[in-house]
Amino acid sequence: MGCGSLVPEGMRSTWKLAFVAPRFADDRAVGGAETLLRRLAERMAARGHEVSFLTTCAVDHRTWKNERRPGAESHGSLRVQFFPVDASRDAEAFIRLQEKVGRQGTLEPSEEISWYRNNVHSTALYRHLSTRAADLDFIIAGPYLFGLSMAVAQAHPEKAVVVPCLHDEPFARLGPVRRMFKSCRGFLFNSVPEMKLAQRLYGTNPERCAVVGMGLEPFDSDGDRFRRRHGLWSPYVIYSGRREPLKGTPLLIEYMKALRKRHRAPVHLVLTGSGEVPLSVADRKWIHDLGVLPEQEKYDAMAGALLFCHPSSLESLGIVVLESWLALTPVLVNARSEVLRDHCQRSGGGLWFGNYPEFEEEFLYLMQQEELRRRMARQGRQYVLREYSWPQVEKRLMAALEAFSRLPPAALPRRAGDEQV
Repeated sequence: MGCGSLVPEGMRSTWKLAFVAPRFADDRAVGGAETLLRRLAERMAARGHEVSFLTTCAVDHRTWKNERRPGAESHGSLRVQFFPVDASRDAEAFIRLQEKVGRQGTLEPSEEISWYRNNVHSTALYRHLSTRAADLDFIIAGPYLFGLSMAVAQAHPEKAVVVPCLHDEPFARLGPVRRMFKSCRGFLFNSVPEMKLAQRLYGTNPERCAVVGMGLEPFDSDGDRFRRRHGLWSPYVIYSGRREPLKGTPLLIEYMKALRKRHRAPVHLVLTGSGEVPLSVADRKWIHDLGVLPEQEKYDAMAGALLFCHPSSLESLGIVVLESWLALTPVLVNARSEVLRDHCQRSGGGLWFGNYPEFEEEFLYLMQQEELRRRMARQGRQYVLREYSWPQVEKRLMAALEAFSRLPPAALPRRAGDEQV
């Protein structure tokens, strides 16, 4: 499909865009939000738009150490510019406040300011952006939780379009985040439930909201190839992504242990992605921690699984769920994630659990129903191809930018004590 076919009559054909992300997604830094922003930028560049990609020199999302060399690099169709994370941030203070939010759900106003100031910032990136902002149509930044996104939105509210990747969590209710959602030109959401969450939390004007998401390309996958490579012939469940409590990995392991003990089920668990997973010697007999895999091997692993289980309640899109459907594998997801539950309801490609008894009942049912698993997988794949193909995503993105260009700025005056950039 050519670029012209994506641009309805009367709509602008080209835009000048800067994408801003805390890290650059490649084989060194893996993250769903970072991948989303990179893919959107790549597609817009390939369509002839003037695109730059601004990010930090950090690779690890925990330490935020500057591990890349500052400067510009070419990555396919993208010109990527790397800037150092500010060395002045008090990482210990930030972590302490992060943990307090997790425990108590709130911070004092002075603590909110400290949380924001010691978040991830890059003064060098801000200075560069300020010299170019006048020539840009939009600055597309995300995700919402990072100081980088909040600072860009605050400095350039008339041009900032945020890709929030919003979750229903205590951080979403902090003052700096609320102010960001009041002052941007527009928001690009990954799903309808995510957009509705923003409207509930912040009263976000529907005219400034658009559901766009990320496109996925169909791929070939071979489950037998994965099994032969790893010598894994037992039936297995797979989870791919960051392995950490916020993603529900410990919950999944706990549930699988209970299932195997209660029913002597010989099912294994395959984990792929980043993050540490503490496992005992006994656990390693049936839990296969493979770390970050090449994309094709990950797809093969999905294709060979009984089902993909996503235990996270904090998702704005759930890329790995969509990928598992493209690999023709059904899913079992955490019902507390409105986004994942909505995917399953709309597609018919999976079930959802709210507690262990539901997990056990649904898991055993799917395990025994091969034809049902196949039908659900086909329905899930059809849903992805219909809703998250790149032509559909690009049309939604172009329409959103056109609509945002016609809106007046919604800038909110800065409050005393906010960081100035």
